[in-house]
Amino acid sequence: MRKPSCDIKLDKNKGTWTKQEDQKLIDYINKHGEVCWSTLPQAAGLLRHGKSCRLRWMNYLRPDLKRGNFAEDEENLIIKLHALLGNRWSLIAGRLPGRTDNEVKNFWNSHIRKKLIKKGIDPNNHGLNHKIPPLQNPIMSNSSKSFGLKDIISKNRTSKTHVDNYGEVISNAAKGKDDSYAQLLDLNLDLSL
Repeated sequence: MRKPSCDIKLDKNKGTWTKQEDQKLIDYINKHGEVCWSTLPQAAGLLRHGKSCRLRWMNYLRPDLKRGNFAEDEENLIIKLHALLGNRWSLIAGRLPGRTDNEVKNFWNSHIRKKLIKKGIDPNNHGLNHKIPPLQNPIMSNSSKSFGLKDIISKNRTSKTHVDNYGEVISNAAKGKDDSYAQLLDLNLDLSL
């Protein structure tokens, strides 16, 4: 049976880490390696919880962490991996040496996602996302000549688009019928281990 982490009623430090606490954690891990995180704080002389020590080490103090802006090749790799894996940030970060899963997730949500939307690409499924503006949409407009969904579909069969049941235009590339979408992102999804 596992021992509860808060069995000793000592006041634990919360909030910002001091330089002395950081140095104690670094020195202990350099000497003993990454050991059981629940026992590390007491052994290292820290008044912190094990989870706090683990997160501090993993996200801030590890010597192999890469800081700064993401390079273009890292950005492209994140897009490719997200197309394959979805929001599995720890798996994606595992392919980017020195980057944390939280850092990759934040970069996706604050930068890449918006960039894909601007290009007309749905960031959730990586398909092209074109909509007919409401005033020009024959199904939704109150024009004297009424078009049915069949008329629109037959009109678009020869083009590179398709109209779904809701009147949204979807490109054939998003449906896998055209490789212009793959050329747009230049996706080479060969990720052999």
